[in-house]
Amino acid sequence: MKLPDHITESDWSIALSELCAWLRFPSVSTDPEYSPHVHACAQFTANLMTQYGLTTTVIETKGYPVILGEWMGHPGAPTLLIYGHYDVQPPDPVSLWVTDPFEPLIKDGQLIARGASDNKGQIFCHLKAIDWLLRTTGTLPVNVKVMIEGEEEVGSFHLPEVLRTHAHQLAADVALVSDTPMLADNQPSLCTSLRGLVYMEMTITTLAGDLHSGQHGGAVPNAIGCLVSLLNRVKDESGRIQIPHFYEGVPDISSDRAAQIRSLGFDTGQYQSAIGASGLVGEEGFHPYEQRWYRPTFDINGIWGGYTLEGEKTVIPAQAHAKVSMRLVGHQDPLKVIDRFNEYIQAQCPTYASITTRVCSYAYPAQVDDGHPAVLAAMQGLRESFGVEPVFQGEGGTIPIVADFKRQLGLETILMGLNLPEDRIHAPNEQMSLANIQRGIMASMGMMTAYGKCWSPSLPSPP
Repeated sequence: MKLPDHITESDWSIALSELCAWLRFPSVSTDPEYSPHVHACAQFTANLMTQYGLTTTVIETKGYPVILGEWMGHPGAPTLLIYGHYDVQPPDPVSLWVTDPFEPLIKDGQLIARGASDNKGQIFCHLKAIDWLLRTTGTLPVNVKVMIEGEEEVGSFHLPEVLRTHAHQLAADVALVSDTPMLADNQPSLCTSLRGLVYMEMTITTLAGDLHSGQHGGAVPNAIGCLVSLLNRVKDESGRIQIPHFYEGVPDISSDRAAQIRSLGFDTGQYQSAIGASGLVGEEGFHPYEQRWYRPTFDINGIWGGYTLEGEKTVIPAQAHAKVSMRLVGHQDPLKVIDRFNEYIQAQCPTYASITTRVCSYAYPAQVDDGHPAVLAAMQGLRESFGVEPVFQGEGGTIPIVADFKRQLGLETILMGLNLPEDRIHAPNEQMSLANIQRGIMASMGMMTAYGKCWSPSLPSPP
């Protein structure tokens, strides 16, 4: 794309080299062996934000640091809180990468590296927009605060405490997050909802220890069989979840929303081909986008027990384990869902077995007010940058901070994804196109400019 007149190719080259320097940090938060690299990346992040004109503070937590930055040079203008994360997923399996995961490679217009899309590439678009606006105009259209954390990939465990203890420092009018994908290539979109999450591990025990399947088979309970039978009762053949009161808080999909979803178009064959599926399943009566964005789910994420190594070992397993997750929508309360799941499983459990469960994580669903002035500003920024009309979409994944912003800071969040569904986040050869990085920077500049212009004294003041 053509850069604005006041931005040169040299400016773009410098920006790309700065992003690549950030991507070289193996800031894997899930593995303690990477801890020195995560801390080094936090310091680089703070230095980069300072270099770009923000007053920066490093907040230490019991985990990895949270970096806060701000530019508050426009009294009376709205304040935008931009959120992102500098930690990344592990690169494994490394053998499937076309490059060293932490040595960025530019190939066929793509920037390939771990973190290229999730989330360094996307948050970089906003940081560079701040830098270019300040360098070319000497000011910003709005006041800006930036919060970049290092534990998003491990559940942002320490972030709610940072929100509580630094609420005044984080006060703003609206938050901006770029951690969701656009609908498709050259089809920018704003996300209007996120699903919540309950993730649990369960263990079923039927015997004191494994038994010989020849000597005892046919007379004693098999833990894996019992577990599979229990899990199979959670959904019926139509895909509806059978847990009592599970659907409490699930909103109906309005006719307007249903029409808007169908207007986006959906090629079933193309989708099946992209994911390597020979058919689709799901809750009957709902469009695939409705199933993926606006309906709750129950999924088995892992199951194990008995003997799973090479060769034979004829045993009846005494224990079996599963990891399960439930995606939540609307006003579903994850704490109530946890209780109801436990009650249902215990009620269904046969007398010859015992079940224990452990909650691994949970998060609330989130919705966006699509009439908010900042939403309209983001639409304008995307429209100008991509040259096409943006659309609204949902997102089936979970970003816990969005619900936390609403619950703790009273903030609406604008979800302006800048990468593509096929950019392989969390997988080998994660990428983000150079075109979308440039467009993302331009869209961020345009969004801030439009939001500054739409502000008026009649709108609410910052909290």
